[in-house]
Amino acid sequence: MEKTAKINIRIKPEVKDEAEDILRKLGIAPSNAIDMFYRQIILNKGLPFDLKIPEEKSMDISKISKKELDELLKEGLKDIDDGNIYDVDEVFG
Repeated sequence: MEKTAKINIRIKPEVKDEAEDILRKLGIAPSNAIDMFYRQIILNKGLPFDLKIPEEKSMDISKISKKELDELLKEGLKDIDDGNIYDVDEVFG
C-alpha cells in the first residue's frame, strides 16, 4: 500500500535535532521512525512504553562516602533552619 497520509506536528527544535541526530546514526529516516512508532501503537493497542511518574529511589547509604553523607546531612539541617519541613500528617495523612 502506498504511503499517502501526512502528519504535521510541532516540537521544540532542540528535541527534533537531538532525535534526528540519533536516528541518522541509526540509519533511520524520521518518517520511518514515526511509521515504526505508529505500528508499535497498533501492536501494543496503546503506547509501546509505560507512562508513569517514577518513584524516588531510596538511597543506599552504604554506597556513599562520608563526605557525601556530611553534605546531605548539612542540606537537611539547612532545610530545617529554612522552615522547609512537613508535618507527619501532611506526609502520611
